[in-house]
Amino acid sequence: MNQQSRQNSNKEAFYARVHGRVQGVGFRYSVRLTARRYGIKGWVRNEMDGSVSVMCEGDKENLKLLEKWLEQGPPGAYVIKVEKRKLPFKGEFTDFSIRF
Repeated sequence: MNQQSRQNSNKEAFYARVHGRVQGVGFRYSVRLTARRYGIKGWVRNEMDGSVSVMCEGDKENLKLLEKWLEQGPPGAYVIKVEKRKLPFKGEFTDFSIRF
């Protein structure tokens, strides 16, 4: 196993949809701040149905921390549920951004 494969073996990705009072409470900005703190790359955006989508990739342990954070959100948010779909790590993002 080469070094790149070894590094990527500890990497994962997931897509999540967060439902509840998650728009108008600084949720996207807080996700971006938290993801960057954990070295996670990807994006976050508001959806038309009032939910928030999160696409992220990074170290497995840090993704678990972000997932746990998504279940609570920032002050003012009220998370009802988080739907998560695990995805293969592709290394396609260079930063964590807010999409509009």
